[in-house]
Amino acid sequence: MKRTLVAATALCGLALATTACGGDTKTASDSGPAAGGQKLKGQTVTVAAVWTGVEQENFQKVLDGFTAKTGAKVAYVSTGDNFATVLGSKIEGGDSPDVAMVPQPGVLKEFAGKGWLQPLSPDVKGTAEKNYAKIWQTFGTVDGTYYGLYFKTSDKSTVWYSPQALETAGVQPPKTFAEMLDAARAVSDSGLPAFAVGGADGWTLTDWFENVYLSQAGPENYDKLTRHEIPWSDPTVVKALTTLSQLFGEDDLLAGGRKGALATSFPDSVAHVFGKSPKAGLVYEGDFVGGVISGDLGGKVGEDAKFFPFPSVDGGPAPVVGGGEAAVALKSGKNAKAAMELIAYLATPEAAGIWAKAGGFLSPNTKLDPASYADDTLRTAAKSLVDAGDTVRFDMSDQTPPAFGGTPGKGEWKILQDFLRDPSDPKATAAKLEAAAAKAYKG
Repeated sequence: MKRTLVAATALCGLALATTACGGDTKTASDSGPAAGGQKLKGQTVTVAAVWTGVEQENFQKVLDGFTAKTGAKVAYVSTGDNFATVLGSKIEGGDSPDVAMVPQPGVLKEFAGKGWLQPLSPDVKGTAEKNYAKIWQTFGTVDGTYYGLYFKTSDKSTVWYSPQALETAGVQPPKTFAEMLDAARAVSDSGLPAFAVGGADGWTLTDWFENVYLSQAGPENYDKLTRHEIPWSDPTVVKALTTLSQLFGEDDLLAGGRKGALATSFPDSVAHVFGKSPKAGLVYEGDFVGGVISGDLGGKVGEDAKFFPFPSVDGGPAPVVGGGEAAVALKSGKNAKAAMELIAYLATPEAAGIWAKAGGFLSPNTKLDPASYADDTLRTAAKSLVDAGDTVRFDMSDQTPPAFGGTPGKGEWKILQDFLRDPSDPKATAAKLEAAAAKAYKG
């Protein structure tokens, strides 16, 4: 589920421009080669992704749309967060799905290097060129070959809050990290812990770090650290960890304290704020939080729940970190034709619109009508990505070798969980991160 290279240019592509971006000007060609009746009737295509719960339910609606259009049955398999290991085992064990929704560019690159991926067809590439900004095609390209079509994206720089909690504390949404700490203390003083942190899922902690680091250290250093051109023991890393320790080090600001945060999953962290018995006033994570609120929790995004952009740190620009899942076709799959047809369908505004209406989803498809989004809050999240232009960065840990940035209980996930448990020595944590990164990049 870890959901995010530089998202450049006009990302008109997050479906916010109007007629200049194509609006809802869907044509027969936009619908891709999957259009045209029940030509895949009797065939089955298998799909693997990280999604569970409400995200799985919403993706199933998209798959049902594919079935209605083509006649093909779709069997879905959830890998859980340990995507690379689970999918790799299936491939090597002869139980490969036909299509996989890869959540990390590092995994996409690794799988391409192992020869596991089928290059996307000219039809898929043509549809992507019509419907996507070029940068999203770049994200799915390895050594000049187009392997991955980005279907679902996310704005991972949104801090969600209960309007009632901030009102009770007498504070407004902050614009700087220092203001956010002050607001958190005010919420805590009003009788409710400020932040629910899903520390049991280590990927949430990498997202915290990346937002602080991007704003504080800047895009150039962010890119260098992503490529391991500067070590994780660099002073910029120590500084970002020190900044994070200002929040993690105040036990009263966290629901359940640090111990409780380490036992809290991402879904539970959202429920702690927007459930029936609130245990905190705010939770940081991506726009997909809205899908949990409106789905599992039955809340109303925009009323019961709002968000503010992740605030700037030490005078740097407010960070915008993005994520996403790319559809790839596996060579070891049993139905190559249906696999490519499904990916072609996912490149259409029709497919994107199904999940957009359900909530908890952003699309890079330029032909998707903004009215398709479930609420104004999601439109705002999409606009944030667009307005950031070439300052947007793809999630750093998703780009690193999976052994470092994408495996539960290992590498960055585990080290940052240890840091949450005891944030008193940022320099020592940075040294541990560098040791793990050096090993993973070398491997």
